[in-house]
Amino acid sequence: MKLEKLVGDRFKEKPSDCVVDSHALMIRGGYMKYVANGIYSSYTPLRRITHKIEEIIRQEMEAIDGQEVQFPVVLPGSLWEESGRYESVGKELMRFRDRNNSSLVLGMTHEEAAVHLVREYAQSYTKYPFMIYQIQTKFRDEARPRAGLIRVREFTMKDAYSFHTSQEDLETYYQRCLKAYHRIYKRVGLPEVIAVASDSGMMGGNVSHEFMLLTPIGEDSIAICPDCGYCANMEAAENILPKKSCKTSEPLALVHTPDIHTIEEVCEFLHSPKEQSCKAVVYQKNADDSYVVLFIRGDLEVNETKLTNYLKEEIHPAVITPESGLHAGYIGPYNLQINGKAVILYDRSLEGAKNLSCGANQEEYHYTGLDMERELPDAAYHDFAKIQEGGICPHCGKPSITISRGIEVGNIFQLGTKYTRSMNMTYIDENGKTQYPVMGCYGIGVGRLAAAVCEAHHDEYGPIWPMSIAPWQIHLCAVRSDDAQVNVFADQLYEELLKKGVEVIYDDRTVRAGVMFSDADLLGVPLRVVVSPRNLKQNQLEVVSRDKTFSENIPAESAAERLMEILKERL
Repeated sequence: MKLEKLVGDRFKEKPSDCVVDSHALMIRGGYMKYVANGIYSSYTPLRRITHKIEEIIRQEMEAIDGQEVQFPVVLPGSLWEESGRYESVGKELMRFRDRNNSSLVLGMTHEEAAVHLVREYAQSYTKYPFMIYQIQTKFRDEARPRAGLIRVREFTMKDAYSFHTSQEDLETYYQRCLKAYHRIYKRVGLPEVIAVASDSGMMGGNVSHEFMLLTPIGEDSIAICPDCGYCANMEAAENILPKKSCKTSEPLALVHTPDIHTIEEVCEFLHSPKEQSCKAVVYQKNADDSYVVLFIRGDLEVNETKLTNYLKEEIHPAVITPESGLHAGYIGPYNLQINGKAVILYDRSLEGAKNLSCGANQEEYHYTGLDMERELPDAAYHDFAKIQEGGICPHCGKPSITISRGIEVGNIFQLGTKYTRSMNMTYIDENGKTQYPVMGCYGIGVGRLAAAVCEAHHDEYGPIWPMSIAPWQIHLCAVRSDDAQVNVFADQLYEELLKKGVEVIYDDRTVRAGVMFSDADLLGVPLRVVVSPRNLKQNQLEVVSRDKTFSENIPAESAAERLMEILKERL
């Protein structure tokens, strides 16, 4: 293809609304165009990249016996009602009605559609196991789309669904999928991606992993133990606290704390460390606005995902009214009185704790000397806290946890029978008994993966695409195309490379060399071949790699053959 015919402009300036490099470079390089919040159109370079990613994914899915299918983008709401997710999923699910007033949704994930496709087919144990997958457009009404293709509302995703007659068979296949995912990331140019234990969220199931590219611009926080290799999303990482020696309990004492509200102010006033305090964090359930009061050690933060999973309900930060009986800034676990329905919870950081400071449930007063076992003998404790930097590793027990940021580029789930049971998908086993199949689910966002590669591999001038997914293999630059010799030679080389099956973007514009090379950097093609009057006088061409690891002057008379050799070496 000739560059002058390539639809889409390239420009120097970084757009003001781009907060990450991949987004800025893809806009500057003519890869995509903003349509609406979280919605983009793709120009040819991006479409060629994502097409190659899709082909790699197809190859790896078929290598583990996946069968490609395709589900509709628009699905009847009744399918989601069958699974129970029509109401339970929040505003991310786009709901609407057709001219007959039938309820419809835009597919944000396709578990329901997968079950619907195979539940009549797979009524005998002899049909199992099997896996189906698709590469399809999805829509998720994200509240805060950001960072270009990193978080969007409309996106292309590969999602796969496996069906099994036992949990053991699912676990075996789950490992095959996990290995396939690592091969995919290596092939697209992201061998540094790691698998981390994660929360299953709305997908359901008890076991799930996210695949993370560690980068400072990532949205997710990852707990990593460098000693044993433990990795987990902070949402799922268990918070383990060191055991402290028992102290002699002090008597409970009421202390006047005028105009003091925050945990920092209280601890400073009482001359005690935050870890020797108990704070209240208050939420309300979305369903009925009833209160949830969680008590946790003062130096820890609440992991809202853990809390939501425990409650099995969505929550939001509370608005504390005078009618509630709660005194904001002075809430404590002892003698707590709440008007109306409420849930009281205790983080396990408080278990066995003594001599704590806490709110006294009256204005301008706190307690000191709180002994949890003495004052609250019936309290039940659960893990609701975020793991911290330097925390204890849940796997090896060493205080070596580090916290890093990461971009999620894929996920896999063991769903169990969540969807087959709710949607009444059954089979007859070898003993003639009716059973529910066990499911697995495996997703990769194609556009997000392309953006992640760009984020991981770029310089200030543009992306550095790996050969496996680059929009073209060779960027042919005819410097001074107005020179007859340059023009004829470059045209001939272009045609010869095309005949050999090489993917070439050919720049024969009559522009300055600086403009030509700047555009080449933005397109990020792995190999740049420069034909110029000076080079031809020496009967050679200049070949340089976009990543600056390779440079060679090759003979002009055998340029095509030598370029084929270089390509073979770098594929």
